[in-house]
Amino acid sequence: MATAAAPILSDIKKAYHRSWWALVIRGLFAVAVGVLILWKPLDSVAVFALVIAYWALFTGFVNIVHAFEVKSFFQQWWVMLLSGLVSVGFGIAALMYYPALSLSFAVVWVAWWLMVTGILGVYGAMQERRLGASWGWTAAAGVVSILASGFALLMPPATLAAIMSLIAAFALVSGVVLLIGAFKLRAAVPL
Repeated sequence: MATAAAPILSDIKKAYHRSWWALVIRGLFAVAVGVLILWKPLDSVAVFALVIAYWALFTGFVNIVHAFEVKSFFQQWWVMLLSGLVSVGFGIAALMYYPALSLSFAVVWVAWWLMVTGILGVYGAMQERRLGASWGWTAAAGVVSILASGFALLMPPATLAAIMSLIAAFALVSGVVLLIGAFKLRAAVPL
């Protein structure tokens, strides 16, 4: 059994050794994106608005095509079609009313996310209290999330700055991790 797996393991090692450079490219790109967002925040926000619009168009078209592909065996195919049409409509509107509509969407999306997670946190805290478990921190986190939701709606520029900062931080951290992983992989998997 061990001898049968040896050629496969050797092939996997060779493939990883040959493709470590792909992780380097991804890592460098991610670091570059993070630095660019921090260096040119207003340009980054404008690009973010375009990404939202094009993302909506792309996913909408994909959902429309997929709806017709599953029509013969999925009775609720029209829900997927409707979702695709709404997404395409939003994408077109976001391009027509660029950048206001996309950026408003991002702010409202974050606000709703904070609101829903806050409400669920408070609900979870009530359940923990009912069970006699420690519930104070869960309740506090839920309340803070609900308050942050209101702040997100009242202060859209700060919300956009926070979104862009999180994207930049994620890009920088993931880029460094990819670079470290690439060089560790190259060193760990000799030919």
